Amino acid sequence: MRGIFALALACFFIMSAALAWGFTSGDFWREGAILTSLPWGIISIVDIYTGGALFAGWIAYREHSIARTARWIVLILVLGHWSTSLYVLPALASSEGDVQRFWMGGHLEAVDRT
Repeated sequence: MRGIFALALACFFIMSAALAWGFTSGDFWREGAILTSLPWGIISIVDIYTGGALFAGWIAYREHSIARTARWIVLILVLGHWSTSLYVLPALASSEGDVQRFWMGGHLEAVDRT
């Protein structure tokens, strides 16, 4: 689990730096228009959002609160995998080293673990 934590933390910091660089050095609307005019730009966007949708499905499964789930999904839609990296950190902490609890969240109690 420490490896997953290290990976999530590294991804969080890398995405933080990349987003800061993009917001301070780029022109989101002008460059976004160029990106969406290219087939591989569109494919990259589709790839990012399908990955985000899969991750959002996992969050929806793990969480019992619709409000918490909605907040995380909005963050994923707006900030991409910066948000997924951030979500993993408290999910790991609350799992207390239990891989099944990490993946299933509160649903683990409903599973017979014998």
